[in-house]
Amino acid sequence: MGDGMDILKTAIDWTKAEMFSSAFFILFGAVFLVASFGFWQLGRTDMSRAYVIPTLVAGALLLIIGVGIFLPSMSRVTSFETAFNNDAAAFIQTEIARADRVLNEYRIAVYMVIPLIVVVSALLLIFLQGPIWRASLVTVITMMGVIFMIDTNANARLEIYRGQLSEAGDAL
Repeated sequence: MGDGMDILKTAIDWTKAEMFSSAFFILFGAVFLVASFGFWQLGRTDMSRAYVIPTLVAGALLLIIGVGIFLPSMSRVTSFETAFNNDAAAFIQTEIARADRVLNEYRIAVYMVIPLIVVVSALLLIFLQGPIWRASLVTVITMMGVIFMIDTNANARLEIYRGQLSEAGDAL
C-alpha cells in the first residue's frame, strides 16, 4: 500500500503546485490592474491613457484564470483521499485521463494558439498606428507572455505527474 499512498501524496502535491501556479495568474492580474490605475491617474499622453482599458481587461482576465484554477484545485485536493481509498485503480485512471486531456489542451492553446496570437499582434503593431490599437496589442502580447510563462511550467509539471501516474497504475 506504500506505493499507492505515494501516488496519493504525489497527486496532492501536484495539485497544490497548481494552486501555487494559479497565484501567479492572480499576482500578474493584480499587477495589470495596478498598472491600469497608474495609467488612469498619472497618464498625461494619449499613449499612456490608451493603456487604461487594455490593462484593466488583461488584469481582470488573469484574475479570472487564476481563481478559475485555484478553486477547482482546492476542491480536488480535499476529494483525492476519498476517491483514492474508494478505488485506487479508478482514481489513477481518472487522473491519467484528466492529465492527458489537459496536456492536449496545453499542446493546442499554449504551444499553438498563444504564439499565433503574439505573432498576429506583433504584425498588427506594424500597421495599426492609433494609441488604443498599440496599447491593446502591446497588452495582448504581454498578457500572452505571462500566460505562456506560467503554462509552460505547469505543462512540464503535468508531464512528470502523468508519468508518475502511469508508473503507479502499472504497479497496481
